[in-house]
Amino acid sequence: MENNYTHINQKLYYSTVLVVISLMLLGLFVDNPLLEHPGPGFFTHGALVCLFSMCLIIYPKYKSHFIRILIIVIGSSYFYSIFFLYPNTWSNFIFLCFIPAISILFFDSRLFHYTLLTNTFIIIGLLSYIAVVDSPHFYPYIREDLIGNIINFLGSQAILYFIFYISYGRLQKQKLYYEQIKQSERLKTTGQLAAAVAHEIRNPLTVVKGFLQIYEKENKYNEESNRHYSLMIDELNTAEQVISQFLSIAKPDKDTKPELVNVKTVLQSVTDLLNSYGLLRDNKIILRMDEDCYIAANTIEFKQLLINIIKNAIEASRVGDSVVITAESKKSLVEIKVIDQGQGMSKEEIDSLGTPFYSLKSKGTGLGMMICFNIATKYKGSISFSSEKGVGTTVTIRFPSTNVR
Repeated sequence: MENNYTHINQKLYYSTVLVVISLMLLGLFVDNPLLEHPGPGFFTHGALVCLFSMCLIIYPKYKSHFIRILIIVIGSSYFYSIFFLYPNTWSNFIFLCFIPAISILFFDSRLFHYTLLTNTFIIIGLLSYIAVVDSPHFYPYIREDLIGNIINFLGSQAILYFIFYISYGRLQKQKLYYEQIKQSERLKTTGQLAAAVAHEIRNPLTVVKGFLQIYEKENKYNEESNRHYSLMIDELNTAEQVISQFLSIAKPDKDTKPELVNVKTVLQSVTDLLNSYGLLRDNKIILRMDEDCYIAANTIEFKQLLINIIKNAIEASRVGDSVVITAESKKSLVEIKVIDQGQGMSKEEIDSLGTPFYSLKSKGTGLGMMICFNIATKYKGSISFSSEKGVGTTVTIRFPSTNVR
């Protein structure tokens, strides 16, 4: 997802960067009072121009968090340096006020708030220094109206925060819409595929399976041949199961009416059912739920969703690990978490969950997870994943809470 929202139009980007670098070079070499007698100040200015330019040029190739921090740090150093090196240029103070605007370009909430807070403290210290210590009066335009400058600075920070809040909120909404469209396209594609081939495949499979069952029962074949027939029938059963899953996605039962479901009762039932499955691998299921929570859904489909996800957690866990299931009511939602300590997943693997025939299991079809997403969407719920390689995965399932009258 991140790549979709940090994609850069390189032609436009480098054109803009070229203009920025040209302006910085003009400021360095054109009518610069330090150029007459170059000293440490001039070389500091030149070094910061070079470093800032290099960071801007390499950013599209290395869009890492480190490079973003480096751009903000070097950019801030550049603007503060020209403020101190050229005290007679009044407009330099404006650049200091808008330093946090650099981080807005990265759509990184933590980076923006950190930059805004840090720059505010530095500016407060700077204004205090000018008001108390600036004895040669290098900055008379600030001293003469200190209160006005403070108000202007606070106003500029409020404007920046408002711009970031609006743009970041819209970005999050676009991200949500993108996820919904992506999931909808997955279901649509799978549905079309299922409707086109499911019956055509099932009919010949049924015929082949029937003949194999007849041959398996005949006594004229030896034991090894019968074993081969049994194996072929098992594989055909697997194929039929996959087709049935396809059809359940292609033609969901929209007429199924939601009913009042006691989440605690269903979770207890599902964990009792899967406890024996977990014990085969010495995996214990721990259920933590103190209060009754209710949602509006179909009980059978809700159980199917939970069984798929808890079973996945057991299969992802190492031998002897526990799978923890928690459920609680949060405001208007019922939140269920399934936590395992298994191998975990990368961000790319999480983004691919629900794609037909994408599975991290050797014999998985990926349809089970797709059905889970479909059930959650049907009852206005959601499924999200938090995972780290080698640490484990937390699956969070949310449904609107229903009050019991």
